[in-house]
Amino acid sequence: MKKYFLFFFVFLCFSVFSQNDDIDNKGLVIGKEIKPSIDLYKIYTLQKDTTFVDTSLTINSEYKYNFLRKDIFGLMPFSNEGQTYNTLDYGLKNKSIMPMIGFSGKHFNYLEAKDIKYYSVPTPLTDLYFKTVMEQGQSLDAFLTINTKPNLNFSIAYKGLRSLGKYVNFLSSSGNFRFTSSYFTKDKRYILNAHFTGQDISNQENGGIINTSDFESGDDNFKERDRLEVYFEDATSLLKGNRFFVDHSFKLNKLNPNSLVFTHRFSQEYKFFEFTQSVANTRFGSSFSNRINNKTRYNNLYNKLGIAYKTKSYGDLEFFIEDNNYNYYYNSVVYDSFGNISVPNSISEKVNMIGGNYTYFANKLIAKLSVSQAISDQGISNIEANAKYKLNDDYEFEFNYQKLNSLPNLNYTLYQSSYVDYNWFNNFKTEKLNQFTFSANTKWINLSAQYKVLNDHLFFDNTTNNIATLIVKPVQYDKTINYFSVKANKEIKFWKFALDNTILYQAVDQVDDVVNVPQLTTRNTLYFSEYVFKKAMFLQTGVTFQYFTEYYTNDYNPLIGEFYVQNETKIGGFPMFDFFINARVRQTRIFLKAEHFNSAWTGNNFYSAPNYPYQDFIVRFGLVWNFFK
Repeated sequence: MKKYFLFFFVFLCFSVFSQNDDIDNKGLVIGKEIKPSIDLYKIYTLQKDTTFVDTSLTINSEYKYNFLRKDIFGLMPFSNEGQTYNTLDYGLKNKSIMPMIGFSGKHFNYLEAKDIKYYSVPTPLTDLYFKTVMEQGQSLDAFLTINTKPNLNFSIAYKGLRSLGKYVNFLSSSGNFRFTSSYFTKDKRYILNAHFTGQDISNQENGGIINTSDFESGDDNFKERDRLEVYFEDATSLLKGNRFFVDHSFKLNKLNPNSLVFTHRFSQEYKFFEFTQSVANTRFGSSFSNRINNKTRYNNLYNKLGIAYKTKSYGDLEFFIEDNNYNYYYNSVVYDSFGNISVPNSISEKVNMIGGNYTYFANKLIAKLSVSQAISDQGISNIEANAKYKLNDDYEFEFNYQKLNSLPNLNYTLYQSSYVDYNWFNNFKTEKLNQFTFSANTKWINLSAQYKVLNDHLFFDNTTNNIATLIVKPVQYDKTINYFSVKANKEIKFWKFALDNTILYQAVDQVDDVVNVPQLTTRNTLYFSEYVFKKAMFLQTGVTFQYFTEYYTNDYNPLIGEFYVQNETKIGGFPMFDFFINARVRQTRIFLKAEHFNSAWTGNNFYSAPNYPYQDFIVRFGLVWNFFK
């Protein structure tokens, strides 16, 4: 299979090199055939942000060329594509006011409603992503969108992955199907965005290697990583979900710019998380049965009705009411020694909220205030304030404040398992968050700062303090945690060379070690850019250095699909170097990378989490190919 992919790659290079049409700075051919402007290929979000299809090759293209297809600075991937990520940047963690199913370690590749994009294109647009994986498989993301009419768009996409990995029982297999549609009437009184997603994320779970000394020794016998003994050789996890989503609005008066607008948002989603093991393992303690099959199910029905008054001079004012029904359940109950039910089989609740938004538009300022409050018994609320000021193309500033009182994720409250110690039913308080963020994007430097105050913070903790025995339970911390971070980014250019630098500083003030973060995280890329082959190809090549300081990182528990706090083993303090050669020919971007090429000569101390080694040196290649028909 690899030979066929290599042949295809070489054939593609020669075929696209033979094209010598002029290329504009946005990546569209302007020589033999006139094509619509790239600005007409629009991408929308639910937040009404608009971007355009980008076929250029920049350093950001290199950063986004990965399985998640976004810049993953602050995330530490595991050794196999499609496995989970450890979070280095705590600022990436976002809380939702509503309780989610949980199992957050398995949701990095799960597309939520806010992640789905909608399109408007003058001609059919195709986007093909391909990348080789660690062993026996491939990663492919195929996307097609078309406007059958100027006001009606459809898109269909599927992202599939299979990668065996280098370690025993660590295969990844996933599929993300999504279908979207956008419609508006010619007078734009009625606007509709809808989507359907079907997603499954399956991982073999080995629990990490047992003897880290074998891995760190550098012994030739263990350079074949499948010789390293792992905790589990028969465990598998599966996250699966389907969602149908509609967001639409109707403007009452088509002629008057100051008009009432009625809005409605609907979502229906079903998910389940399943952990199976053919033979129970004593690492999780004693069990009720020899075969493990834990399955958690979740149904959610959500409706939001709103009425907004939009004006040109005074901004937009909206009032809304939300109805959120969820059912989180198992097919059994757990009894205590007296015959009473100690762990029920379900949580079924309805959360009703009211709220309002006010958005003000000035010449260079956009300000928004959002307030929501539960009118049912849950006692949750959210206040958000945002202001964005754009002085000119060189200077832009943004400030955000959030005060959140949220319900715990449902797997903190209720969980059932065939393992005795993994059964609980809790009545935790709501989590409290006060958060301030500030960002400044200037021609000199891009700077962002974040300050969080956490109260009644929930986390998972290993009660045994022993990595060989995992009895992990949810815990609510009764003291205040203060978190602060500053991130700076600056690209320095000289002739055809550039040095792109991103550095993150984090600090936590807490009585106990609950929120653990690396103090410094950095990524630095030195690269060279040039047109070659009579400007038929744009070439970039360089080296990326990544590093984070040693700290007590969270470890991963595959049984519950969550990371837990541990303060026994530190990881970090090792360099990661990648060498890349990227090229763009017309609308095709070609990527070739030697990942972690220093692994053989800087010591075998590289881990993504305790007992989970980071990937060894590997050469991977692939492409992103856009068609404008």
